[in-house]
Amino acid sequence: MTKQKAQNQDFERALSIGRPPNVVHLFPNSKALLVSGKFIDRAMRAKGQAIALAANGRNLFVIRGVLRAAQRANAAVMIEIAKSEGGANAYCAVNYWNMARQIDAVCNQEHIQVPVAVHADHYGIKNSADLTAAKVEVPTMFEAGITSIAIDASHMPDDQNLLANIELKEQVPAWAGLETEVGEIKGSQGLSTKEEALFQIQGLNAHGIFPDWIALNNGTTHGIEASAQGIQVELTAEIHQALRAFNISGAQHGTSGNSSDRLRQIATQTQTTKANVATALQMISWGLQVNDYGNAQLTDAGEFIKVADQGMSEAMWAEMVAYAQAKEIKGGAYKKLNLPFENKLLSQPLAIRERMAKRVEEFIYHLLTEVFNAQDTAPLVFDEIAKAGSHDPGPKSSRSEDPAQWSQEQIIEKAKSLDSDKGPEGDFDD
Repeated sequence: MTKQKAQNQDFERALSIGRPPNVVHLFPNSKALLVSGKFIDRAMRAKGQAIALAANGRNLFVIRGVLRAAQRANAAVMIEIAKSEGGANAYCAVNYWNMARQIDAVCNQEHIQVPVAVHADHYGIKNSADLTAAKVEVPTMFEAGITSIAIDASHMPDDQNLLANIELKEQVPAWAGLETEVGEIKGSQGLSTKEEALFQIQGLNAHGIFPDWIALNNGTTHGIEASAQGIQVELTAEIHQALRAFNISGAQHGTSGNSSDRLRQIATQTQTTKANVATALQMISWGLQVNDYGNAQLTDAGEFIKVADQGMSEAMWAEMVAYAQAKEIKGGAYKKLNLPFENKLLSQPLAIRERMAKRVEEFIYHLLTEVFNAQDTAPLVFDEIAKAGSHDPGPKSSRSEDPAQWSQEQIIEKAKSLDSDKGPEGDFDD
């Protein structure tokens, strides 16, 4: 039997048992292998020093380009959208409720046979009203095909962050990938500490919650990086080491603005198995000039540089720029053009739409094979599904903390001993 034939058989077997029930219900006849994020994490851990790309699918061109690159690299991949990008008040046309449908459609059209997790990133909880709304909204997202979620209550004090995660336990299916976050992403200010990370994970453990990933404020930012600070690899490794007993992986946010060398260090020196790439892919699909860091290049006047015959048409870019100027939209706020321009971009000729996706594909293929060491991780997911014999591999950890020591009152009291420096106030959503 040839290697390709064997992999095809493994894919078919994984397809028959590895898709979670919400995906089977939505797409009963699909040949797209949409899986729990748990399997993606386990495949990266099985390979070792490998990171799954978690691409923010701000438009259909990004989704198509990422899936093509993953197929070329034989890599398991995640496609995600954050609450600010694709929630109820989104600035993108792709959202929590239509992303799975778009991914499934592209997979079937392009004959994509690698595993894909559909991740709801940065599901932000900033206050009690958000928490109340989440109890209604989160189930609807899983009904729409989400297979993994990041509950992000990092905007709140440590005790409220932990309590919010605990309160949403029943809204997240046990089979789904789960990410928790400590420290709002604010660059070099309000950095996460191992004490607050331990507090979060120990408290969750006591309540029978075993996240697959923890995200930190480890020195990076969302959007366009304004400094060379970037990810603090040593801090990340220190916190991951402190959490080793809980068998949790790291999720790296804000990779745009960090060099390939820095990202390779994250892969080789920490327990990171998931890395988000967002702003860079938007800019690349549009046809803007970017550097190795994934940052869009600017003229001396602070304007973006459109590469001729790349990305969208020159006429469409001129229309977008004129719209931005009329609305006084500048710099990173160009992300707000995704929603009003998605249909216009989709109405361009096929050749232009293809080059938008192709530019993303080439960038992602390089990341998967030369930076994240994620090539040939698709078969490892097939193996994990076969080992589990179902769509749910179960948790990586088990309860080791005493629930009697983690009541709501005790959580509030324990949090008083933690460093409460959360950095400056402001809107740090992406």
